[in-house]
Amino acid sequence: MKKILNLCVVAALLFTGCNNKEKEEQLRQAQAVAEASREELADALSDRDQLLSLVNDISSSMDQIKQLENILTVNGASETPNRREQVRADIAAIQETLVQRRQQLEDLEKKLSSSNLNNNKLQQTISSLRAQIDNQSNEIAQLRGNLDQAKTQIGKLDAQVDSLNTTVTEVTAARDSTDKQNEELINELNTCYYAIGTKNELKENNIIEGGGFLRKTKLMEGDFDKAFFTKADKRTLTTIDLNSNKAQVLTKQPANSYNIIDADGHKVLQITNPAAFWTVSNYLVIKID
Repeated sequence: MKKILNLCVVAALLFTGCNNKEKEEQLRQAQAVAEASREELADALSDRDQLLSLVNDISSSMDQIKQLENILTVNGASETPNRREQVRADIAAIQETLVQRRQQLEDLEKKLSSSNLNNNKLQQTISSLRAQIDNQSNEIAQLRGNLDQAKTQIGKLDAQVDSLNTTVTEVTAARDSTDKQNEELINELNTCYYAIGTKNELKENNIIEGGGFLRKTKLMEGDFDKAFFTKADKRTLTTIDLNSNKAQVLTKQPANSYNIIDADGHKVLQITNPAAFWTVSNYLVIKID
């Protein structure tokens, strides 16, 4: 009986020892699982943060694209060549960035597929991001096309401007030439000539002959010396100092268009009505004694 009791005690002790070992093993396994779960959770949270960062980056790209669209829409062909090249460089940079983000999204999707965070909401987010990247890529391609089209239009406009500048230059030159001709014509129409001399001086220059004088038609056709006449402008010629005590107008200027007055002991011709005075002839001949 005593032997049987001893065997029961030994069996109980052995059974208790076995249970303690199983509990220790279970605890160790539980700790290992917990540690692995914490690492997996950390990885999953890191993946989530990367996903959120990628969302912000893609949103930033959208803002940059909108800015470029505004530049092309508002400024259009008025942009300078340097500005257009800067826009082209910005488009290329965004395009390269979108390629990198597309690859990041693919890598992240692979990691999330085996993560505890992989669920329908994340898949929807990834699909939405992929759609945004595709949309942005299309917009960038369209912007590049618009820029190339604008460059072509600008080239045409530049050619038109050059052509118009040439036309304006030619028209301006023609206008200046016409203005000069008009000015010369006006000056010519307002040019007048007068000769002052004694009877002998006027005869010597074939302005008068005998006791008379040449009329306008004879003056223009005669062989008189034009160098004897003084050239003047009808618009500014108002008085002629005759430097003589006696003076007589031999040409047929209207008598009511001028006066001969005394000034400081000599005669002075005053033209009171220039328009009427030069109506008959552009030549004036005055005989003095």
